[in-house]
Amino acid sequence: MATKIRLQRGGRKSYAFYRIVIADARAPRDGRFTEKIGTYNPNTNPATVDLNFERALYWVETGAQPTDTVRNILSREGVYLMKHLKGGVKKGAFDEATAQKKFDAWKADKQNGLAKIAEAEAKAKKDAAAKELAQEKKLNEEIAKKVAEKKAAEAAAKAEAEAAAAAEAAAQEAPAAQEEGAAE
Repeated sequence: MATKIRLQRGGRKSYAFYRIVIADARAPRDGRFTEKIGTYNPNTNPATVDLNFERALYWVETGAQPTDTVRNILSREGVYLMKHLKGGVKKGAFDEATAQKKFDAWKADKQNGLAKIAEAEAKAKKDAAAKELAQEKKLNEEIAKKVAEKKAAEAAAKAEAEAAAAAEAAAQEAPAAQEEGAAE
């Protein structure tokens, strides 16, 4: 039986979620499968992969052919590197402990790289938020300045109107006071 390591689709419309399965090459994509070895969620950033490493390595070593996407997933998870290192152990190039050390060093280096990328993304997001906040503060200051100018203009117009009313009232009272003073 020709076996394939492939993705089996799940999830809702426009939000795919995949199971990584071992299936007969003739079986349909979402049909029967032999074993589920993991999941793949491309909707997260970065894509989330949950893989049973030992079973994936077993199936790769027994000759199961992965699809292109699954091959990339297995490669990123280190399944193919471990297969290569086990081949070196079989040939006598180095022992099992050395192979495990090399794999652990590769995995640690990869984790550090992913941590740096995540840190850079977080810093970029924080900087963008700070820049947006600064722009918003500047805009709010400009609006506050315009409002203050408008209030000052209204206050000046009101004071002018009051002064004009007071002057008019004083002008009306002055002749009346002169008439009263003349009458006395």
